[in-house]
Amino acid sequence: MKKLIFVLTLLAALSFAAPAFGYSVEKGDTMTKIAQEHGLTLKELANANPQIKNLDLIIVGQHINIKETTRISSEPKKEKNDSNKSSQIEINFSEEELDLLARIVRAEAQTEPFEGKVAVADVVLNRVESPQFPDTIKEVIYEPRQFQPVANGQVNKPADEESIEAVEAALTDMRNISEDSLFFYNPDIATSRWLDTRETTVVIGQHVFKE
Repeated sequence: MKKLIFVLTLLAALSFAAPAFGYSVEKGDTMTKIAQEHGLTLKELANANPQIKNLDLIIVGQHINIKETTRISSEPKKEKNDSNKSSQIEINFSEEELDLLARIVRAEAQTEPFEGKVAVADVVLNRVESPQFPDTIKEVIYEPRQFQPVANGQVNKPADEESIEAVEAALTDMRNISEDSLFFYNPDIATSRWLDTRETTVVIGQHVFKE
């Protein structure tokens, strides 16, 4: 399985007080300082905040977008036995996609430990990379009959803080906690048993993860 590699620094501070991947201006801040602290150039920060006409005039408490998109690099999708394709492409995950990913994590793993939440996010990212599934987070999550929270509307509820943090972890140091799994389920409550026959990769909390 191909690995996702960051080419820009992922936001380190996430909170309910401000939108995900946002920053509130503090006393002594300048646009240059904010850019440096978040691994951005001043131009990139300016491009992400077209509402700020004068870069030398920002106000304490003002919301600053510090990341329009989280950019990652991965090899193009390919079959496991295809070793001829070695070039890389960039995949852009928008804030909306990352929010959707956090919402499906909350809906699927609200009562699971933090590692279980990360593993659910990891499964979605594995599917994005896999040639067996669609190419975007949105298409993977909304693919028919794949995630029950889509059918029952739970995915529409806001993500909680831990689910947002789990998405961040799945994109960084805990990227492959699910060990390349493409499926997961709770065997104690599952009504369909077709996953029983697939190879188990890892068990976290009440979820069994499968290849």
